[in-house]
Amino acid sequence: MPSTGLTSILRDTQLPRHLRSAAQKVADGTRLSPAEGLMLYEEAPLGYLGALANHVRERKHGHRTYFNRNFHVEPTNVCLYTCTFCSYSRRMKKREDGWEYTMDEMLDIIKKYDDQPVTEVHIVGGVLPQYDVPFYTELFRRIKAHRPGLHIKALTPVEYHYIFKKAKISYEEGMRLMREAGLDSMPGGGAEIFADEIRDQIAGGKCSGEQWLRIHEIWHELGGRSNATMLYGHIENYGHRIDHLEKLRALQDKTGGFQTYIPLKFRNENNELSHLPESTVVEDLRNYAIGRIYLDNFDHVKAYWPMIGRTTAQLSLAFGVDDLDGTIDDTTRIYSMAGGEQHPAMSTEDLVKMIRAVGRQPVERDTLYGVVQDYTDVEFASEREYRGYTALPVV
Repeated sequence: MPSTGLTSILRDTQLPRHLRSAAQKVADGTRLSPAEGLMLYEEAPLGYLGALANHVRERKHGHRTYFNRNFHVEPTNVCLYTCTFCSYSRRMKKREDGWEYTMDEMLDIIKKYDDQPVTEVHIVGGVLPQYDVPFYTELFRRIKAHRPGLHIKALTPVEYHYIFKKAKISYEEGMRLMREAGLDSMPGGGAEIFADEIRDQIAGGKCSGEQWLRIHEIWHELGGRSNATMLYGHIENYGHRIDHLEKLRALQDKTGGFQTYIPLKFRNENNELSHLPESTVVEDLRNYAIGRIYLDNFDHVKAYWPMIGRTTAQLSLAFGVDDLDGTIDDTTRIYSMAGGEQHPAMSTEDLVKMIRAVGRQPVERDTLYGVVQDYTDVEFASEREYRGYTALPVV
């Protein structure tokens, strides 16, 4: 049954016929075509998109909004590649300005969380020769030996493409080695924009869009799950965005291995594209909504709160988003160096209250969306503190 907002749109006789037709498709659970997706980008107003996206979100998840307890390990911010949008990496000639952790240093970071109920470590970073297949397989094995229950979500196809090529092994063999070493799932980074004419300008030299998709496909064929991203708001146009979404949707039809779609907002501080204005909050919300509407075969859409800020993340929950990532604990610098949250850390209580504040139901998940705890009725100690008043005499 259509939600109240969608019902109002379907009854709006002033709405152009093609917008009402697209809304009816969403109400019926019928897939939109690329042309219809492009039309939404070019013509659909924010309120309309919010109503459609929220209908899809609530049809799939009701008011449930997911988060997890996680932290990041970023092996290095020195990189062989020179992506123009990147504020995080330091090129080889400025190597002294970056960091390059040893394996023992990475394990020390992980051991800091031994007494904490985190469920996931997220490992991504720059690309350097010393971080190769033997390095990562040993790292994964040592993490599992130390803490078997910690979920390893690690490395993007950009990193895998490089280390497999360096090792002269196929994608198939490489991903099998990673799985045997303890890799549990893959993050969605490195997708950027698939269209060659844009990708070559902003991320030349990295794996192609086709190679990115192929590595995920092989991982899915091995039984693994992964996420998908799209970097938006730079030099791409709406047609490039729909092309990107269409390729994700087609691979998901084939494998069913994607869990979550995460739109990543281009931030313009400290990079070669700093002359470009950032997308507005309205455009951010429109982009979340269209992703939710178009990717009908994806279960989840995530707003990465350190990148867009807490207020916009809350707003996104009315535009198709059902996941806010995790606690993070100030362990990532990828977006803070580009203008995102400067100290990205939130407690579980912070996240729960942030979700409740906009009328949603907070649910802690593990990486594969198993429910760890439903916080709908959980009362925190701070909420039990006395907040009454002292009676004063009537005069």
